[in-house]
Amino acid sequence: MAAISFDPSINVQVNQKSHGVLVEEIEGLIRVHKNGHVERPPIIPIVPCTATSGVTAKDIVIDKFTGLWTRIYVPNYSNKMPLLIYFHGGGFCVGSAAWSCYHEFLSGLASKAGCIIFSVNYRLAPENRLPAAYDDGIETLMWVKQQALSGSNEHKWWLSQCDLSSLFLAGDSAGANIAYNVATRLGSHGGTSASSGMKPLVVKGSILIQPFFGGESRTATEMHATPQVNSALTLPASDAYWRLSLPFGSNRDHPWCNPSANGTPKLRELRLPPTMVCVSEMDILKDRNMGFCNALGGAGKRVETKIYKGVGHAFQILHNSPSSHIRTQEMISHIKTFINQ
Repeated sequence: MAAISFDPSINVQVNQKSHGVLVEEIEGLIRVHKNGHVERPPIIPIVPCTATSGVTAKDIVIDKFTGLWTRIYVPNYSNKMPLLIYFHGGGFCVGSAAWSCYHEFLSGLASKAGCIIFSVNYRLAPENRLPAAYDDGIETLMWVKQQALSGSNEHKWWLSQCDLSSLFLAGDSAGANIAYNVATRLGSHGGTSASSGMKPLVVKGSILIQPFFGGESRTATEMHATPQVNSALTLPASDAYWRLSLPFGSNRDHPWCNPSANGTPKLRELRLPPTMVCVSEMDILKDRNMGFCNALGGAGKRVETKIYKGVGHAFQILHNSPSSHIRTQEMISHIKTFINQ
């Protein structure tokens, strides 16, 4: 896959004056005006739902009123496969299940790891601030449960190959944050596990790739990490994403942003499934991700930490460093092992 650049010089030209004062901008990705108008330049191509070698893919509407939909990837395997509910990254504010980089990464992951993937196209901030994306995650799970219970003929093409007792919540960056917060919701509804009340679905684990968390206090890598060429996440961009996505009046110690903040429900009390956290060595989130892993382990949760050397944030979809391809294959291998153990 060719590298995808975040160079703002390729930005499309728009008439900003017609929408008044610009209140937030992440160069090349999003502009938010005081009157509420939001612009998202088409920096990454949108691709149609086309089948790739050995993988069937279809777009399915889950909620026509909110616009929630998913792109489903089903590899041509004869045996039943685990199900990954996957949430894309983009700081809660940008991104799409139809972005070319996600289509390529997830079709490859489905084929190589032998799993069915639902790539969820959730609502974006600032038009739909959190918890809208979390709500969409829960609604997606409830929709899957409904199809399974009804034995839907319309969805037999994926249901018949799906092992509903082996479901995983997954995502990268903001999508990993969504996967984690969906898991905490499931684990706070009573019962003995994160799957209580979800039968016939059984949540076996979470896969958090470079999870997008934050906090008012800075970590060392947030303050001192050497900026990478074509970096997918900088500290100013991170702060802007949180300003645009958290509820009005919140700061970065809100529990949705900082799971370790004071006042956050104790991790030990949460019923969380086993978790694999993928950390990039050159990511500004490295220290925060490692601290999160240590907190999970300290709370008695089962956590596996995988560190990818020499690569930065979102390397597996942007391929923006020389070792990205090798590290991506390592990640896919780790995911395959995790979902089949």
